[in-house]
Amino acid sequence: MGKGLLIVLSGPSGVGKGTVCSALRICNPDIVYSVSATTRTPREGEQDGVNYFYKSQDQFRQMIEHDDLLEWAEYVGNYYGTPRSFVNETIHNGKDIILEIEVQGALQVKERFPQGVFIFLLPPSLEELKSRITNRGTESDETIRERMNVAVEELRLLEQYDYAVVNDEINSACGRIQAIITAEHSKRERMMPQVQKWIAEV
Repeated sequence: MGKGLLIVLSGPSGVGKGTVCSALRICNPDIVYSVSATTRTPREGEQDGVNYFYKSQDQFRQMIEHDDLLEWAEYVGNYYGTPRSFVNETIHNGKDIILEIEVQGALQVKERFPQGVFIFLLPPSLEELKSRITNRGTESDETIRERMNVAVEELRLLEQYDYAVVNDEINSACGRIQAIITAEHSKRERMMPQVQKWIAEV
């Protein structure tokens, strides 16, 4: 009934956002994954509109100027961002769309799309988060300390979110997020336009 939802999933680096998001798409195959725009060159096997929307630097700057992005950032000389039109088209077609993003990007999205559903993915503990980052085997001790300091600052922003889900076990976290989506679709304010339409037709 009615429009789809924009679900924004974010949390500290190492908390498992990508893994949980992939699991959610398996248990809920109808959910649409938000495709970002980027100015970086496509890698072998990547497809425009599937992996990314590939844009020139000028095209991306025009998107920024025209407020066509819900959020954007520059990273290593390339731009990345979430096209507003793709999100709007998806939800107007009645489909839910999920955006997996870092905390600062999520807060940008909230400014431009406050009606989204904002979910903060938490680790079971800061010790467990440090262990997950360390077990990657790709980070120096200094980088790990920096990531943990950033994680603490990001945790202070939890009050900006609608929900918090602990990623203690993938399937359990996925189930809780799916329960949130189900509950959001059942909110009175989302149902009212259709019910009012029924009443008007009587």
